[in-house]
Amino acid sequence: MSCQTGVTQWIAGCSGLLQTAAVPGRCQRMLCSTFQRHKAGPFQLSKFCGGLIQANGAITQQNRFFYNMNKHLSAKDSLQPSEEKVGAFTRIIEAMGFTGPLKYSRWKIKVAALRMYTCCVEKTDYEEFFNRCQLPDTLNSWFLVAQLHVWMCLVRLKQEGRTGKYMCRYIVHCMWEDVEQRGKVMGINSAVLKEDLKRMVENFYAALFGYDEGILCDDRVLAAALWRNLFNRNCDDPRHLELLVEYVRKQVQHLDALSGEDLLLTGEVSWRPLVESNARSILKPLSPIYNDEGL
Repeated sequence: MSCQTGVTQWIAGCSGLLQTAAVPGRCQRMLCSTFQRHKAGPFQLSKFCGGLIQANGAITQQNRFFYNMNKHLSAKDSLQPSEEKVGAFTRIIEAMGFTGPLKYSRWKIKVAALRMYTCCVEKTDYEEFFNRCQLPDTLNSWFLVAQLHVWMCLVRLKQEGRTGKYMCRYIVHCMWEDVEQRGKVMGINSAVLKEDLKRMVENFYAALFGYDEGILCDDRVLAAALWRNLFNRNCDDPRHLELLVEYVRKQVQHLDALSGEDLLLTGEVSWRPLVESNARSILKPLSPIYNDEGL
């Protein structure tokens, strides 16, 4: 009788351990077989429950480890995905050359892209660039300064995923249409203009690679890219290169402070002056105001 009472207490204790352990199926079968062979004595029951206690302790330590790990990870900022997750259908249609669904409607993005390009060509003081950097006042010089600002906008927009990349393509499209129209207004022969556009396209994409390398490296690499592309390898004054390197660095920092959502919806950007009266005057700009339609 006392043996049966002891077995009952052991089984009750083991049942509590089984509720804590995360292996119910196997342990219940072990417990049933042990109950059926309870006449073998309490020694085997003690050995069995000792194993359960050790397993339960290991599970508790493991749960405590995962709890501490989750608590440690929650204290940090959430990790952002390196690439935007898209579905299989979107990947298929984009592999075929079409544009998949975007974060905002395409016409809103196109309007914002046109505004951003307008900010590149209308909010830049080209006369100051020509005077301080001793550049000739020609269509090509205007284009070289404009493409520098367009490149800085492209660098910022590429951080906004697929929607930003779509906006980049339309900004470049607006740029080439504008260059062609300006050439026609200036009375350039159509055949000459066609050749000039072809050369500008080649120089533009070569400049993108050079500027990307420069912004990721030190100031010497960036100065070399500016010397090759903006100055056409014709700059004998290192102070001009120093001025442009400082200008590019502070503009990229200025654009990084802008909200990505505001850029995609409005396209409004502002530019720091070429020469700062106060080098520490770069502050986070105010967010632009737009209506429900993104205009």
